[in-house]
Amino acid sequence: MAGLEVLYTCVGGSITCPQDAVVCFVHWEMIKRGYRCIGSGDEPRSSDKKSELLPADWSSNKELYSLRYKAKDGDTQSLLKAIAVDSTLIFNLMNCGTQQVSDLTVNISDHVDADQLHTFDSVYKDADSLSEKVTTQLLPPQDRLTGQKAERKSRREEDEEAEQRRRREDSDPLRIPSRQPPHWRDPMVPPFAAGGADLDPFGSRGGGGMIVDPLRSGYPRSGFDPSSGIPDILPPGAVPPGARFDPFGPVGRHRPGPDPDHMPPPGYDDMFM
Repeated sequence: MAGLEVLYTCVGGSITCPQDAVVCFVHWEMIKRGYRCIGSGDEPRSSDKKSELLPADWSSNKELYSLRYKAKDGDTQSLLKAIAVDSTLIFNLMNCGTQQVSDLTVNISDHVDADQLHTFDSVYKDADSLSEKVTTQLLPPQDRLTGQKAERKSRREEDEEAEQRRRREDSDPLRIPSRQPPHWRDPMVPPFAAGGADLDPFGSRGGGGMIVDPLRSGYPRSGFDPSSGIPDILPPGAVPPGARFDPFGPVGRHRPGPDPDHMPPPGYDDMFM
């Protein structure tokens, strides 16, 4: 809440009741949204001038507050009135040109501690909620739209700056590219799962496959994933996941020996062989 403490300190001698603190807060919200106070009362005066400060007699009437504002970059005048009714303040903001009126009712005890009027750090309670009420209920719709457009413009500028920064990095001839292995998208994940049986004929990924392995039917296959690399032959990531790949050498370091159940060669029992 930058600026509110300075304003509150400047008018601290005029704040003698909780409703004074609420009016000071609403005035600060008006200043933040681009308004400038030109005086108190309903009628213009020759001494009127745009200012971020409150007029000297702004709190002379504790039952009815009247303040006049103009846009910082315009001449349209607005009249803000606050009427004290029991424990509430009823605000009305009228555009003097279009006669458009907006209103806001504030429960004073919800947002001001009456025992801490001269201690800025403790006087306001739930200030964020009060600020949101002023912005959404009291300020004219066009002012709210202007704030939203400014916020969208700021986000768009941030996105453009980030894009320009990426382009500068990509065009830098001295930039060293990343040495991370390439990232391949798994072709077995939708929307690229079409033809999965061709890419995984034995169904090692649980898809069923397209080839029946009679030697291992009914038993899980440990399988071989070339994308994880082959020691001393292929680095990890050299083969995309699920790609057809025929090893050009033994996968392990040692070739397996013959199976004892293999059929003996012809003439095995011939002693002269």
